Amino acid sequence: MAHAYTPGLKVTERELVRKRRILPLKGEVVVKEGDKVVPDKVVARTHLPGDVIPLNVANILGLPPEDVPECMKKKEGERVERGEVIASSKSFFGLFKSQVKAPEGGTVESISNVTGQVLLRGEPLPVEVRAYLDGEVVETYPQEGVLVQTWATFIQGIFGIGGETHGELVILSEDPSKVLTEKEIERSCQGKILVGGSLVTYQALKRAIEVGAKGVVAGGFDDKNLREFLGYDLGVAITGSEELGITLVITEGFGKIDMAEKTFELLKSKEKKLACINGATQIRAGVIRPEVVIPLKDGKGVAAKSESEEGVGLRVGSPVRVIRQPYFGRLGKVSALPPQLQRLETESHARVLEVEFGDGKKAIIPRANVETIEE
Repeated sequence: MAHAYTPGLKVTERELVRKRRILPLKGEVVVKEGDKVVPDKVVARTHLPGDVIPLNVANILGLPPEDVPECMKKKEGERVERGEVIASSKSFFGLFKSQVKAPEGGTVESISNVTGQVLLRGEPLPVEVRAYLDGEVVETYPQEGVLVQTWATFIQGIFGIGGETHGELVILSEDPSKVLTEKEIERSCQGKILVGGSLVTYQALKRAIEVGAKGVVAGGFDDKNLREFLGYDLGVAITGSEELGITLVITEGFGKIDMAEKTFELLKSKEKKLACINGATQIRAGVIRPEVVIPLKDGKGVAAKSESEEGVGLRVGSPVRVIRQPYFGRLGKVSALPPQLQRLETESHARVLEVEFGDGKKAIIPRANVETIEE
């Protein structure tokens, strides 16, 4: 039997969520298998090499490059403190002395008698990897990191900005069609993950940052405000590294789009629970989705599907979201999968499907214009 394959979003009440927490360089793992962890728990740490600081010692001392090694007070590999003299020379019968001082603390990495340059390596930069989830360490990778897992409500979004954060989930919109404005955001939202309906306004997002909220989850965001909010054009790069003081997860798309009923009800049912969110998004090869993870304490649920199980594709009855106009953002279920190619308005031919929307209306849509919603 043939299947239609299409990208999908997960909106799952119970799933075994697993996250690899890996260091950028080899270092030290500070937890062991079986340890219970919370989002802020450090699970591994290391040090990145410091910045390289070039010093043209030959020019500073007024010497030929080949004389620089003889003037050095420090050798390669030796540590220096900020402001410490690393090289000096005398002139005019020793009456005048020229010195070179270290602008930062670090280590002498190299001394060149060809260029007359000395390279200092700045202080190592500490890096810590935190658990992100409220769960359990189920596997460790020596000197590299760990695997953390938890049973959780798991919701993927369309787009996001900002990195990993967590906080108490607070529902600010009465229903999935309501717009979240700055009027609903009060000082009590500090440290919370705020949930809106169809849209979060630019002013609301700025207000959320002002009161110290950790994150916002909403159906849509005005793309015209995105550049103003970020301060630059996003392009096609991966998001998630922005330091804006808040993480934003959009579940439906750009513009005013009602949050999917199932998504909204799931979030509403978990109000006041701990939510871990990440706005990292990549829409090119190696797709990365923004996410909301709400850990469950009972430890019960259905294990996540294997990759082979997830690849079963579209079937009659599959829930889908339309991702192109004229039905952009609408939710429905597949009611038919005609096998033959059909002619489109553009006069091209493509495989299509029939979608039945919530109001009972049906539409014929190219299969490339929908994405599945995995339950």
